Amino acid sequence: MTPHRRRRAARLIAASAAAGLGLTLLTAQPAAAEPVQHIPNGSFTSGTTGWWSTENAPISVVGGRLCAEVPAGTTNAWDVSLGHNDVPLINGAAYALSFSASASAAVTVRANVQLNEAPYTTALSRAVALTTEAQTFEYTFTSGLDSANGTLTFQLGGSAEAYTFCLDDVSLTSDGATPPPAGPEQVENGDFSDGTAGWYSYGTTDTGIDDGRLCTAVPAGLANPWDAGIGQNGVTLVAGSSYTLSFDASASPGASVRAAVQLGAEPYTSFLSRDVALTPTAQHLEFTFTATADTTAGQVAFQVGGSAEAYRFCVDNVSLIGGEEEPPYTPDTGPRVRVNQVGYLPAGPKNATVVTAATEAFGWQLKNAGGDVVADGTSTPRGVDAASGQNVHTIDFTGFRTAGTGYTLVADGQTSHPFDISGTVYKQLRSDALQFFYIQRSGIEIDGDLVGEEYARPAGHLGVAPNRGDTDVPCRASACDYRLDVRGGWYDAGDHGKYVVNGGIAVHQLMSTFERTKTAVTAAHGAALADSTLRVPERGNNVPDILDEARWELEFLMRMQVPAGKPLAGMVHHKMHDANWTGIPMQPEDDPELRELHPPSTAATLNLAATAAQCARLFAPYDAAFADKCLTAARTAYTAAKANPGKLAQDLGGGGGGYGDADVSDEFYWAAAELYLSTAEQPYLTDLTASPHHTGDVFAATGFGWGSTAALGRLDLATVPNLLPAADRQRVRQSVVTAADRYLATLKAQAYGLPLPGDAGSYFWGGNSNILNNVVVLATAFDLTGKAGYRDGAVQGVDYIFGRNALNQSYVTGWGEHASQNQHSRIFAHQADPSTPHPPAGSLAGGANAGLDDPYAKDLLEGCKPQFCYVDHIESYATNEVAINWNSALAWVASFLADQGTGQLPAGSSCKAEYTNYGPWQGNGGFTAQLAITNTGTAVVDGWTARFAFLGGQKVREAWSAEATQAGATVTARNTTTNRRIQPGQTVYFGFNATTPGGPNPAPELITLNGSACG
Repeated sequence: MTPHRRRRAARLIAASAAAGLGLTLLTAQPAAAEPVQHIPNGSFTSGTTGWWSTENAPISVVGGRLCAEVPAGTTNAWDVSLGHNDVPLINGAAYALSFSASASAAVTVRANVQLNEAPYTTALSRAVALTTEAQTFEYTFTSGLDSANGTLTFQLGGSAEAYTFCLDDVSLTSDGATPPPAGPEQVENGDFSDGTAGWYSYGTTDTGIDDGRLCTAVPAGLANPWDAGIGQNGVTLVAGSSYTLSFDASASPGASVRAAVQLGAEPYTSFLSRDVALTPTAQHLEFTFTATADTTAGQVAFQVGGSAEAYRFCVDNVSLIGGEEEPPYTPDTGPRVRVNQVGYLPAGPKNATVVTAATEAFGWQLKNAGGDVVADGTSTPRGVDAASGQNVHTIDFTGFRTAGTGYTLVADGQTSHPFDISGTVYKQLRSDALQFFYIQRSGIEIDGDLVGEEYARPAGHLGVAPNRGDTDVPCRASACDYRLDVRGGWYDAGDHGKYVVNGGIAVHQLMSTFERTKTAVTAAHGAALADSTLRVPERGNNVPDILDEARWELEFLMRMQVPAGKPLAGMVHHKMHDANWTGIPMQPEDDPELRELHPPSTAATLNLAATAAQCARLFAPYDAAFADKCLTAARTAYTAAKANPGKLAQDLGGGGGGYGDADVSDEFYWAAAELYLSTAEQPYLTDLTASPHHTGDVFAATGFGWGSTAALGRLDLATVPNLLPAADRQRVRQSVVTAADRYLATLKAQAYGLPLPGDAGSYFWGGNSNILNNVVVLATAFDLTGKAGYRDGAVQGVDYIFGRNALNQSYVTGWGEHASQNQHSRIFAHQADPSTPHPPAGSLAGGANAGLDDPYAKDLLEGCKPQFCYVDHIESYATNEVAINWNSALAWVASFLADQGTGQLPAGSSCKAEYTNYGPWQGNGGFTAQLAITNTGTAVVDGWTARFAFLGGQKVREAWSAEATQAGATVTARNTTTNRRIQPGQTVYFGFNATTPGGPNPAPELITLNGSACG
């Protein structure tokens, strides 16, 4: 077995100091002018004049103080607020905020000085712990913002209980602006307003944000300063330039730390190294130095080891000013001819887009690897593409079908990236996209023999120090009186959190990838997803590997269920994650943060109900006990959700995402659909048919996702054999086809050929998965109808993902000439720490996001056209993260694409199959059925094999007039010596007895004869 790869903590060497070092210790800043008061009515002698509040918390002056009645049950701190506007914010100015406050019950509120308009950036944000006795609070800060539209805001929401908040003696003053050091800021997130993003730590524990500061617990007895530390990598330094490093720091009890600016890799050359004696009172320190080398791999580091006693180190307002302004960012988009850099199917669609100034058509040539012209034609002008702002032409070379490697397309003086034309172009993608989930597992050793030594690591979050989870996890903020073992599952994305609603859609799509093999003719009854087809440790256990992978997440989801006998029993905790954000990189086994459960939600509960119900029918042929466990969990969850239909997700903060969802009607529909498919019980049918989603349009132009799951139920009702009334079933199936028609129309209207509108609102966080989910609908329409147009739409729909886009960017690691490789991840953090790997091949990046919802992207890409709102950088979590629900969409689509082979449509039907179930035996333990197969073709069938799949746990006991075997749910029947030949027009019959565990037993809807579907 390959040894674990353990991340080496970088030894931060204090080498010779650079020339030109200077040191200034500032204990107080002189006032540039008399302080200016920005709150004219802070003692409320003029009543509430100048003050505002949200409608749910009217304010009044009581006993000379401003008071507000704060309602119970709001979700977020900002849901209840009061404040004072018209606060000017001056970049570089020093401010002082003070006030007296109390509450009728102990509660924590937040005091912010921030912009009063989007993006509502804070200059100061502090958690304020209140008691029933009035206390005075004082804060000082330096504004990093320039705006006349600032506001002082007290955010009061998020409490489970109502309370009264009172405020007095409010003062917010500023002095004149202090001229800042010359040059640009080189440190990202130095005020920690974005948590610990961009910062690493090692050798310490309890690292996180405490009242706006980055704090960490330093153990005693470390031999050297560099044996523990926190810092930031990727700092750019320019030789000969002067820099000023400044920060506020404290140590409790006092301790000496080393502040360093140096290379972030060997030989760790030092540009600045200063030992600083800190006390429990924060000090402001500034150091100046001159860099002696050019580097983009610099490091700001606080080396905190070497103390004989343990202490707590806190730092804030870290700044490194100097150097040169970076030139305006211009993405490298490569050749102007944009193609699918992976390739095309020989008999599939082949399209490209050319960025050009030309308005008239021009010629193009397709060349083979030897440079020979093998096809040519004329482009189609498309005008200015709204999503990219580019003038473009399109090229269609579908007519060329010869397989080969290294093709290029030449047009308008440009040559595309090379690509292949092959029937196996997507074969490995299926395995790569699914491999992502094993490497993303929590609570298990990752075996390098399976996935490569660079991805090997010990099990994370099994309660082994420094981990503090996941085998005995408490609720955050004492929201429950129990602890749960919630080991296992998949790490959600770039963090170590585990979220039920994101895990729900992800595990559903993996199970649906497998379930499709039972009903789609091109899936060949699942041979490519059978046991031992994937790189998972369970291979060889007679269970399809993709179901083994799904089970790892399903077991975790069931562990998140509230135990019997507890309040909200049967409900499911919405999420669990670290108490504080960790930095990058951070391997799971090194995570020191306390792990916490967040309150149950209706959405999470219904996600379990839906996925566990699907589990029940799919695992029944392989593990009946596990299938029963799943169905019990599903029923319990659904009952609990109906008893608590409005328990919306409550985000209590900490080091994880919110995943809030204000509308759970779609989850109710999805869960009812899955439970009906697996049980055929009337109450579930009643609920699903009563849902407005059953007859409504559930297929949005921008696709479905974790927060919009009705489409998942609709797709399964359309494809999984069931007992819906025939007319209703046909309407459901037609709704999928109708949606696919709309997506086809959108795809044809977009010059880059993707099934997504071109407006900015259609490009959002994780949008690549929504594009792929629209491809899922197109592919399903093909499976339902066999019509080539839907298959071609699905195949062409992925061209955008693999490079046919404005950036010439393949968004899947390892796939394409210019592919994403620096996705935001604590595990795969090579860009931040070269000792860690890039994400594995088959990892999907979130993609272009016109919202620019992270600081790095916003600073770099402000004003971008939608398709240009992406950067392959580890700090851009809003455009370039990885996530399980994005890769699950890729895995489903990759499996479909691999199943298409060369792209040649399946042969037309030359047989007819009639399946007859003669009813259950007495006691309902089994049934007898017959299959009649008629040769409707013109040639004799000489030797035949028929295949079909049961819905769940039905098993053939014996057969007659055929030799029958069964693997999982799939039955294979072969001719006997007496009925080997089927003449044109002749019918052969065979029958069988089968046992059943109960539940629905619909007739199979895909029956093949010698691999071809029968009508």
